[in-house]
Amino acid sequence: MTTTSSSAVADRARVTESSAGVVPVALALMRRSLIGTVRIPATFIPMIVMPLFFVVAFGGAFSSVTLLPGFPTDNILNWVAPFSVLQGASFAGFGSAFGAGRDLENGFFDRLLLAPSPRVALILGALGYSALRAFVPTVIVVTAVLLTGASVPGGVLALLVLLVAAMGVAVSSGLWGLGVVYRARTQRAGGLIQVGIFTAMFLSVGLVPLSQMEGTWLYWAARVNPITAVLGMARSGFVGEVSLDAVLPGLGALVIMIALLGWFAWRGFRRLEG
Repeated sequence: MTTTSSSAVADRARVTESSAGVVPVALALMRRSLIGTVRIPATFIPMIVMPLFFVVAFGGAFSSVTLLPGFPTDNILNWVAPFSVLQGASFAGFGSAFGAGRDLENGFFDRLLLAPSPRVALILGALGYSALRAFVPTVIVVTAVLLTGASVPGGVLALLVLLVAAMGVAVSSGLWGLGVVYRARTQRAGGLIQVGIFTAMFLSVGLVPLSQMEGTWLYWAARVNPITAVLGMARSGFVGEVSLDAVLPGLGALVIMIALLGWFAWRGFRRLEG
């Protein structure tokens, strides 16, 4: 009886120790990734340059779409800024997957797998890094468009909603990238990851509203694309006041994306252990 009781206590202690180790390990991996970003600027520059490029390119080329009947805003910057932020956030998620691919190639990831640490922490560390990186395009794009004539009717709440959307997209794209990298086991899978991200972003209401796509296959693609709901959430405070009718579908879409892509990434991770 005593032996059984001691064994149960030991098992509970091991479970507690493993659970307690998730946060410290994840934070340590996030810190390592942040240091790596400073040492390898090439992984950081696209996340800054590309969102600003989208603002300039789309803000100029699509400025006339604001004249369409029923367009939700008369300022094209208010329309393209949230889209550019989410594009930058997707690059933030891509960066964490790229780092995992590099670790797989140089053998560091094998050492992580051999370490007595919770497996889920290895994924959470990468996702936390992705979420933190989402702050960068959000701050840079919002600052740039405000200085060049955009407005934020929704005020501070609109900025908070945009940041939540950006962090959700960063985590989602990070999970997509990790799932691919865990299967390919190389950072050279980056091309496939980018194709998936760009396809999801552009087959949405990134450039024009759904009402202007009716009668085309793009309408149906954008309608079922969860990014459309996330963009509606991100834009809600830029084209008017923040409303639950826009925020709740966006949050729901993020939850579904993270759940499905999380399953995809975890399955790929388990293949590494096998």
